[in-house]
Amino acid sequence: MDRLEAMEIFTRVVEANSFSKVSESLELPRAKVSRTIQALEEHVGVRLLNRSTRQVNVTEDGALFYERCVRILADVSDAESSLSNKRETPAGTIRVDTSGTLARALLLPALDDFYQKFPQIDVRLGLADRNIDLIQDGADCVIRMGRLEESSLVARRIGNARIVTCAAPAYLEKYGTPATLDDLNEHRAVNYVSARSGKTFPFEYEVGGETVKVQMKGVLAVNDGSVYIGAAALGHGIIQPSRFMVAELINKGLLREILTDFMSPSTPLSIVYPHRRNLSSRLRAFTGWVSELAQQHPDLNGAAQE
Repeated sequence: MDRLEAMEIFTRVVEANSFSKVSESLELPRAKVSRTIQALEEHVGVRLLNRSTRQVNVTEDGALFYERCVRILADVSDAESSLSNKRETPAGTIRVDTSGTLARALLLPALDDFYQKFPQIDVRLGLADRNIDLIQDGADCVIRMGRLEESSLVARRIGNARIVTCAAPAYLEKYGTPATLDDLNEHRAVNYVSARSGKTFPFEYEVGGETVKVQMKGVLAVNDGSVYIGAAALGHGIIQPSRFMVAELINKGLLREILTDFMSPSTPLSIVYPHRRNLSSRLRAFTGWVSELAQQHPDLNGAAQE
């Protein structure tokens, strides 16, 4: 039995509460995951996990052993990284979760550049306009817009997205172009709904040093970024997206910026990853590339910071 491999499998099972999810994320047969845990329990002489047909739970001894395993694996990773990061060519698979809108607007147009620099890295994109559990969903990192909740994860801000108000020319021709925030009362929006809370996001503007929130009327509300932008381009209402996500449509004249005299608060763009695991050379390469990409983008204003 490879004890380091067994510890890695054990810690992932504890975090995911699932043998099958660990099997998928590590691309190992489920039987091997189960046999490895059994062999580890026989080696240490105690039961580490309680299994049932529906769930897996860590025992009291298992919880203590888990904490030690985490530290040991981190120390081993530190030792390996100090020797190998300078000489290794980043290679392997990284699993990145983000929204479809962000992937299409920022990542996909530049991926050829990434693959030219790192030809041995395989990027697997998971696309969802919702928060995921990095451990349980097997993701190495998440790229997210908006302010993040406090957690045990590391969030590295790589930019601040400029927010604009816009609508399709057909909508503006039919309903007129608002010139003031009060004018918005006579207009309708395509509202964006939080997938987590079910609440619609208000439009926001900075007026006199304060943030003014405008709850727009609307006949359509969605919880997907691509549909949100697409509905506005079809003339269904006004939207307030990140400009980099609609820059191409604006350049083509399919959307038009309005209320340009009123600034909106910017939105953070961040990369999030588990704190306990050192970044592999391939993930370090990817996060560095995305950070540089954001800094160079005119609508993300280069506000990268740790």
